[in-house]
Amino acid sequence: MTAEVMIGKTDVQTTKLGLGTNKVGGHNLFVGLNDEDGYALVKEALDAGVKLIDTAYMYGEGRSEEIIGDVIQNYDRSKLVIATKGAQDASNGNQINNDPAFLKQAVEDSLKRLKTDYIDIFYIHFPDDKTPKDEAVAALNELKEAGKIRAIGVSNFSLDQIKESNKNNQVDIVEDHYSLVHRGPEQDEWTYLQENQISFVPYFPLASGLLTGKYSQDDYEKFAKQYSEEQFKAVLAGVDSVRGIADLHGVTVAQTILAWYIANPGVSAVIPGARNADQVKANMKALEVKLTSPEFDQIDLAFAAFK
Repeated sequence: MTAEVMIGKTDVQTTKLGLGTNKVGGHNLFVGLNDEDGYALVKEALDAGVKLIDTAYMYGEGRSEEIIGDVIQNYDRSKLVIATKGAQDASNGNQINNDPAFLKQAVEDSLKRLKTDYIDIFYIHFPDDKTPKDEAVAALNELKEAGKIRAIGVSNFSLDQIKESNKNNQVDIVEDHYSLVHRGPEQDEWTYLQENQISFVPYFPLASGLLTGKYSQDDYEKFAKQYSEEQFKAVLAGVDSVRGIADLHGVTVAQTILAWYIANPGVSAVIPGARNADQVKANMKALEVKLTSPEFDQIDLAFAAFK
């Protein structure tokens, strides 16, 4: 594995390549998922040396956490970094709730499903429209002081909401939508995070498969709601540029792009998802790709239109 990184101002230390688990038990999000595949892919990741496992209540309304909780019983818990997220209120149709009392209960519920006595990173999954964000984070800080969580995170928060959350310097990590074709966080958000020693983890790093190199212009209709035709052509041109670098390293486009995130100083860790153990093995090959500075810059410039 690559060198490890510290999360925020905490002593949580993790590998730069983790595992996103929305396809582990996420039956409410994806069709045709198999729990046996979920168990196998989490085990494959841990056996390969992945430390960071990222889940959420909303992945199967707790089922993902339960599967992960089962698997980690057979591993040294102290060597794992388990991140989960909560904010959806099951008693109210999964409406978003950042109320301090609710978040404290969400942590307790996640602890039970994960079959552990502490959570390494707990994120507020989404902001609600009424709770002062510093009060929500203060509730989590009480749990941090009690040893139930080790790092406090927020996810899907605007920069203003991140700043409000961090009024008392208690936010350790932010998880947000970011990829080579969704680069908004690079600007003001990253500057603020770096100035305040807050780590950053992107989700959708492969843009729902668009950055894997498996699509062509004929597939535009699948992405028409997200991209104009001109943008889609720009994505494909960028992927073609990456393909040349991937060929030089003897790996895939997806593995090369994951290697770009791993090498990016603005990204603390990257958490690609997987549906089965074979996809985990494929993602792991990204760790073998050592991009040169010119190659890193070439990939950056290939998607400059999305900055």
